[in-house]
Amino acid sequence: MLASLCGALARATRPASAFEAIGNATAALLGPGLLTINAYRRASSEVVRLWSSDKAAYPVGGSKRKADTPWTRWVLHQGEVFVGEGDAALEAVFDDIAVIRGLGLSAVVNVPVCEDGRCVGTFNFLAARGVWTEGEVATLRLLAQMVAPALIAASREAQPEA
Repeated sequence: MLASLCGALARATRPASAFEAIGNATAALLGPGLLTINAYRRASSEVVRLWSSDKAAYPVGGSKRKADTPWTRWVLHQGEVFVGEGDAALEAVFDDIAVIRGLGLSAVVNVPVCEDGRCVGTFNFLAARGVWTEGEVATLRLLAQMVAPALIAASREAQPEA
């Protein structure tokens, strides 16, 4: 799987092609779930969805202004991975918990995507699990790093002055 992903990323001529390849690899490696790839606009404290595996529930272009919360400080400001397991953990950090519940999702891994030590986006995978294994979290961290060049390029295309 990783060899074919590397080939697909090398052939990708647009960020959307790279996102699709990463999305397919994520599903193949971790099973069904919801993957979103977001740009982070530090100046406006906003995340903007660049890609989604469920475009009906989480359409591309959707955005959220992120308030100053422990999650925001942990992921967007400090660049640390957030692992949430169980309904209470998700409810504590997501205002769209009703949609998440409706999709049958019960666990999340949010991986910050960084450039020059600063968070420029997030790689978010939600699934119907009780807990994440260390290997699953490591796999998601690796996939997030692989998506970084495309995320940075897409973010710059959408906001060239940044």
